[in-house]
Amino acid sequence: MKTLIVYDSVYGNTEKIAKAIGEGVTGEVMVLRAGEADLSKLEAFDLIIAGCPTHGGRPTPAMRDFLNGAPGPAFKGINVAAFDTRSTNKLVSIFGYAAGRIGNSLKSKGGRLVVSPEGFYVKGTQGPLKEGELERAAAWGNGIIDGLK
Repeated sequence: MKTLIVYDSVYGNTEKIAKAIGEGVTGEVMVLRAGEADLSKLEAFDLIIAGCPTHGGRPTPAMRDFLNGAPGPAFKGINVAAFDTRSTNKLVSIFGYAAGRIGNSLKSKGGRLVVSPEGFYVKGTQGPLKEGELERAAAWGNGIIDGLK
C-alpha cells in the first residue's frame, strides 16, 4: 500500500503527529508538508491522510491551499483520512476543529473517508503534545491500515 501523509504545522506538534502516524502505517509512506505535495500525482496513492492544527475552528491556510488546489475529483477512489492537533481549552470546542472540515473537503473531491476524523491534543496553544499522543497517533495510523485489509 502506498500512503501519503500531508500536514501543516505551526509549532511542530502536528509535524510530530504526522510522522508518528507514518510510523504506524505499513507499506510505502511519504510524509510531506502541505506545500510540498504534488497535486498532480495524488492518484498514485492508495491512502491519503491530511492534517493540521486547528486555528479558529478551521484548517491552517497552507492546508486549505492544498485542499482547494486539488482539482475537482482529485481524491476519487482514494481512501482518505483526516486529523488535527487541538487544545483542550473549552473555548476552542465552540468553534469546532479542523479534522472534520479536512475530512469533508477530501470527501467532496471524491475521497472515501475510511475512519472518522481524529484529534490529537496539545497542552495550551503552542504545546507540547499531551503525554501518550505520539503513541496514540502511531496506533491510529496502524488501525487505518488494519481496517483496509
